[in-house]
Amino acid sequence: MTNEVIVAIIAFFGTMVGTGGGIVVSSKLTNYRLEQLEKKVDKHNSVIERTYILEEKMKVANHRIEDLEKARK
Repeated sequence: MTNEVIVAIIAFFGTMVGTGGGIVVSSKLTNYRLEQLEKKVDKHNSVIERTYILEEKMKVANHRIEDLEKARK
């Protein structure tokens, strides 16, 4: 084999290793960022659920106050 062919083969394998490594690192970063986003969404959803529960409790409390005010008059 000539020197040019050997250099081309070495360059090809170097390119393959570099490309494969880049894909793996990019995939890991993407997965990490998705996990962080999922955590933020879970926190947001729990806040929404708690807000809904509080709103329902406020409705009940307001009705009870109205009933007490009507009974007092």
